[in-house]
Amino acid sequence: MFRSTRGPMLWLIPLAVIVLAAVLIGVVIVNQSPADDSANAQSQSESGTGEEEVDLSFVEHRVEDDARALGDVDAPVTLVMFSDYQCPYCASWNEETLPTMMEYVDKGDLRIEMRDLAVFGEESERAARAAYAAGLQGKYWEFHNAMFEGGEHPPKSELDDNSLVSAAKGLGLDPTQFKGDMNSVEAHDEFDANAQEGYSLGVASTPTFVIGGKPLVGAQPTDEFVSAVDDALAEAEG
Repeated sequence: MFRSTRGPMLWLIPLAVIVLAAVLIGVVIVNQSPADDSANAQSQSESGTGEEEVDLSFVEHRVEDDARALGDVDAPVTLVMFSDYQCPYCASWNEETLPTMMEYVDKGDLRIEMRDLAVFGEESERAARAAYAAGLQGKYWEFHNAMFEGGEHPPKSELDDNSLVSAAKGLGLDPTQFKGDMNSVEAHDEFDANAQEGYSLGVASTPTFVIGGKPLVGAQPTDEFVSAVDDALAEAEG
């Protein structure tokens, strides 16, 4: 179901973390064999703790020519972002933190992969499908950045079909192809796949990130993302 609430729903942030942890624990238990149990028991006995680091690196798609990704497909670290075009914190992150992350992308150290959700309602889904359509004409990121221009998100009144087509036309896209692609079965299927991936991980609010396989929830200060990427790079380098 779509949410019509306009606010950032901060109360969902700890819930997302709890649900995410529960899902991960369930996955580990379901896939654990008796031999694994014995090995883990021995390992825990030796280490003195039963805690294991969360590893969500499986959410990285690393698909060549993915229009919604920036950076080398083989970059040592990937940042996956679950976002919403009506999310004010997603807009501020795009304005304040993305430029710093692009410095890592330009050096070949980081890959950024976007997952567009609709936490804030059906207008967000329409915008996500519009971004997908822009990607089919090679301008996903131009469209994405236009939606978050100046660190602000567009109001609902600018997320109807006509407004989105107008925005695409302003970026030099073929408006007829864009509108057809935005409302195509493929666009709906692609959105549903992204949404299912996010919800299966317990992503209940945006923005939510996975950096080097580790979750980070909320548009935290840029320094937090720098630290997360630096730590992931150090780990990747061994």
